[in-house]
Amino acid sequence: MGTEQIVMKKILPRGASRKNQVIHPKKPLIKQYLILGAIVLAMIMAAVMLLPSEQVAAKRSEIALSIDDHHPLDIKTSLKAASVATSARAAQPELDLAIIDIENELGRWHTLVIKSGDNLSSLFKQQGLDAGVVHSIVSTPKLGEMLASVRPGEGLEFRINKDGDLTQFRYVQSKLKSIFFAKKDDGYTAELITLHPQTRITYAQADIKNSLFIASQQAGLSDKLTMELAGIFGWDIDFVQDIRSGDRFSLIYEERYLNDEKLNNGNILAATFINQGKSYTAIRYTDTKGDTGYYSPNGESMKKAFLRTPVDFTRISSRFNPNRLHPIFKTKRPHRGVDYAASTNTPIKAAGDGRIKFAGWQSGYGKVVYIQHPNNIVTVYAHQNKIRRGLKKGDTVKQGQIIGYVGKTGWATGPHLHYEFRVNGRHRNPVTVKLPDASPIPKKEIVRFKRHSQTMLAQLETASTTILAQQ
Repeated sequence: MGTEQIVMKKILPRGASRKNQVIHPKKPLIKQYLILGAIVLAMIMAAVMLLPSEQVAAKRSEIALSIDDHHPLDIKTSLKAASVATSARAAQPELDLAIIDIENELGRWHTLVIKSGDNLSSLFKQQGLDAGVVHSIVSTPKLGEMLASVRPGEGLEFRINKDGDLTQFRYVQSKLKSIFFAKKDDGYTAELITLHPQTRITYAQADIKNSLFIASQQAGLSDKLTMELAGIFGWDIDFVQDIRSGDRFSLIYEERYLNDEKLNNGNILAATFINQGKSYTAIRYTDTKGDTGYYSPNGESMKKAFLRTPVDFTRISSRFNPNRLHPIFKTKRPHRGVDYAASTNTPIKAAGDGRIKFAGWQSGYGKVVYIQHPNNIVTVYAHQNKIRRGLKKGDTVKQGQIIGYVGKTGWATGPHLHYEFRVNGRHRNPVTVKLPDASPIPKKEIVRFKRHSQTMLAQLETASTTILAQQ
C-alpha cells in the first residue's frame, strides 16, 4: 500500500543563518537594520496579499491523504529530484558555463506555436531549413511520421547551430507528451518523452443557497467537476427538481500538477451529498480486475440500471399525467411520459444498456428512438432535433451513451425531450418508478473494499473537521 502525503499549507523554512558574516558597528549597523526592517515589512505585505480569503480557505484545501495501491507515490523519484536540484544550485557557476558550451555547439532553442493554416514545410522554411531537413525528420523510423498530423496549438522547438544545421528538434504535442529528435551522421534519432504529473489531493465543501453550480464555484470546483459530482449521485438525487436551499456537499478529489503548475482535475475519490436532510456517500473503488466504479460505504453500487433523467440539468415542463390537456389540440389526452425542457441540441443519453428497437421518424413523436432493455423494459426519446449519426435498429448502446439531441420535431411547441419508461408494455412514471440496482461489490472483493472505504471516509471526515476548526 503506497502513501501520498500532501501538506495542508506550504511553510517556508525559517531560522536560516548565514556563516562568517561580518558585522560593522554604529552607523553601518543601523543602516543594515533599517534595510532589514524594510525587507521584512515588504515580505509581510506580500504574504498578506497572497493569502486566500477566509471564505475560500474554509471551503477548499489541500490535505494529507493516505491512498491505497491505486494511487502510488514514487518517493525515490521525489527525493532524487530534490537532490539533483540542490546539487545544481550548489554548482551554479559550473552549470552556467556548461550551458554556454552546449549552446555554442548545438545552438539555442527557438520555440513556435502551430497556427491554423500552417504546414511543416513553411514552418521549417521560416527557420532557414530546406525541404531536405523536413524529409529527413519525417523519415525518422517509427516516430517521424507523427509529424504528418501536427495540429494548431501544438509546439515545435528548433535548435540550430551557427552553421545553420538543425542539431535537435522537439515536437511538443502537450505539456506531458513530446517527441525529441537528435541529429546523427546518417539522419535523426527520435525518442517519445512522456511526463507524469504529480497528483495532489484537495478537499472542498459548500452549502447550497441558490444553485449547485453557484455553490460549486464558491468552493473552487470547475463546471466539469460539478457535473461529475452530479453524475455520481444522479441515480439517487434528481438534480432537476430535488435540490433545495440548505443542501450541502463535501468531497476529496485529485488535482494534477507539473512543476507546480496545475494541469487539470483528476478523479473524485470520495464525496458526501446531503439532500433534503438525507445523506448519500460515494467511494471510488478500482477492483482487482481494474474495473472502477462508485459505491456506498457498505459496497452497494451508486449506479442504477437506469438513469433517472437522460438529459443534464434541465427543468420538467410537463409531468406524467393521464388527464393532461394537450397544448396543441386542447383536448384531454394522457401524457404518458415526462417532458424535459432544454436548449436545442442538448445531448440525450441512453437511460440504460440495451438495443435500439427503432430510430427514425414517427408521427407525433417526430424523430424518436426506442431502446429495448432487459426485463422487458422499453425507453422512448421523442421530438429529437437529430438522432446520433449512424444509429440504427439493432445497435447496442450503453448507459450514458449519446443517442441524439433535443429538438421540437413532431407535435411539439418548443425544444424538449419527451421521455417514456415502459414495463411489460405499460407506461410508468419515469420520475417515481423504482429503478433496479446495478451489481454490488463482489463478495471476494468486499474485504479489500472495506479497507479502502474506511480510509477514504476517515480522510473525508478529517478534512471536514480541519476546515471546521479553521473557521
